[in-house]
Amino acid sequence: MTDPAFWRGKKVFLTGHTGFKGAWASLLLRRLGAEVYGYALPPTHQSALFVTARIADDIRHRVADIRDLPTLRAAMAEAEPDIVIHMAAQALVRPSYEEPVETFATNVMGTVHVLEAARHLRSVRVILNVTSDKCYENNGKGVPFGEGDRFGGDDPYSNSKACSELVTHSYRHSFFNANGAARVATARAGNVFGGGDWARDRLVPDAMQAFLAGEALRIRNPNSVRPWQHALDPVLGYLTLVERLASDERFVGGWNFGPDAASEVPVGTVVERLIALWGEGARWTADAGPHPHEAAYLRLDCTKARNELGWTPRLDLAQGLRLTVEWYKALREGRDLRRLSLDQLDQVTGAAQA
Repeated sequence: MTDPAFWRGKKVFLTGHTGFKGAWASLLLRRLGAEVYGYALPPTHQSALFVTARIADDIRHRVADIRDLPTLRAAMAEAEPDIVIHMAAQALVRPSYEEPVETFATNVMGTVHVLEAARHLRSVRVILNVTSDKCYENNGKGVPFGEGDRFGGDDPYSNSKACSELVTHSYRHSFFNANGAARVATARAGNVFGGGDWARDRLVPDAMQAFLAGEALRIRNPNSVRPWQHALDPVLGYLTLVERLASDERFVGGWNFGPDAASEVPVGTVVERLIALWGEGARWTADAGPHPHEAAYLRLDCTKARNELGWTPRLDLAQGLRLTVEWYKALREGRDLRRLSLDQLDQVTGAAQA
């Protein structure tokens, strides 16, 4: 459970705030009373959550690139944040095959730049780098990965996230190891969904775009099993971790945030549930390919977060999908998506109405 008293008045420098998870994090941080200084590229879709929920009205919004170290340094120094949360990334596997240089530059050197900018500021007390469940070397055995397992990754995206973890480890031990230094952790989650996501080649936003257009959803691998979770569950985990880090150095290091076992189901199961929730002729068809390699079934062991942070997912798969379909139907109907997004956030967190 997040503590509004902790966040009230805290200055948070959030990279990637225009992205899907970053926008939900921005909404939640403002709901908790934090001052948010966002640093990111422009949103990539006209109906992104950042746009439709009018998040720029509530935060210090700067459009810039984490690959630009001088600009990033200046922005962070101006903010003088208490907390740095790094979420900016090239966040998709398939585009990483098309743009590997951009992927590594953003996900690896971008992490270097954020940590380098933060280490020169005395105001920073906590740094959280949000990576991915795909940072682990996936041997395809289906055994849940724990925080101490080996990093790896065959595709550029997964490999870049493993590198981001290694960069963070190096900076933590090289520059943040003295008494009074900022405490540094990483957070690993994946396969998130929710309202306001328009990323291509991801199941739920692909489904929503197809259904909105009255088209059949094309499915590559209906039998592939994945762990599914609404974006607010890991975001709540990230903020809980930051709270613990601020008071106790024992919480430095890596942390997994994944769904319960009941939310680990085949792609086809998720699609059928989305079709049932959407109705109105929603349908799917097989997409024969060809397709680039995708990692085998990947699971996270989240025992550490449950036992040491007291974090557990608040939404099961059915609840998360219901909220998601509600959001996209509200978009189609022209409803106030800021109000709806805040209402959904309050349903999940129990936050008081502002």
